[in-house]
Amino acid sequence: MKTGFIGTGNMGRILIEAFIEAGALSPSSIRITNRTKEKAEAIKRLYPGIRVEESAAEVIQSCDLIFICVKPLDIHPLISNVSSLLTDDKILVSITSPISVSQLESSADCQAVRAIPSITNRALSGVSLVTYGERCTLNTRVTIQALFEMISKPVPIKEEITRIASDIVSCGPAFFSYLLQRFIEAAVSETKIDKETAVLLASEMLIGMGNLLESERFTLPALQAKVCVKGGITGEGIKVLEKETGKMFEHLFQSTHAKYYEDIHEIEEQFSKETL
Repeated sequence: MKTGFIGTGNMGRILIEAFIEAGALSPSSIRITNRTKEKAEAIKRLYPGIRVEESAAEVIQSCDLIFICVKPLDIHPLISNVSSLLTDDKILVSITSPISVSQLESSADCQAVRAIPSITNRALSGVSLVTYGERCTLNTRVTIQALFEMISKPVPIKEEITRIASDIVSCGPAFFSYLLQRFIEAAVSETKIDKETAVLLASEMLIGMGNLLESERFTLPALQAKVCVKGGITGEGIKVLEKETGKMFEHLFQSTHAKYYEDIHEIEEQFSKETL
């Protein structure tokens, strides 16, 4: 199956590299294009078998499965320009959360899927979030499931939890890397540990904790209970976290959702103009 990628920015490139590394796609089966052509050419230099096309239209014409990896407000103008090429035998995959599969289906006759990846997929791990359009055949669902199983654990989600699921899966690595960075900086500023050692210890701790959770030896509460001995040092640290974090995460989700609904409003205006 020929697979195209329209947009080779951060997430587009991550998907391409992950699919190739996992053996899910061969470079010779991939067609790519990008507004800044050098970004696409840089990927081709790594994987010479990939073909760089001049336009989105050329990618769609030569591929069966097409990933759209552009900014949310760029999707509607893009689809509008190539809608005649998106026939019912094509599978269109959008990786952005504010665009619904029903909006994609309203603009073209193709099968539509929303698959929200995570940067963790680059390590062939983590979760990808999948929502299928009504036109998707059983064969398409099996194909998409098998493809994403090569680089992640694909989890089907309903429209109403799209944003919070994306916050956890897609934004979560950035949120927690920020917290880990602050954790390391505080260790360096408050003690005699050097940054290189602190980064090594914190990184290995996080990897080890992930392995514990993956093995299902401990749940999160059980892990805390095992480490947090009554009257011990960890308990004192937990008290500080309970006090200092307060409503921090509630405020985080309120902020991400506010931006999400702002984007949805702008996108709905784009798609509603199409029906006027």
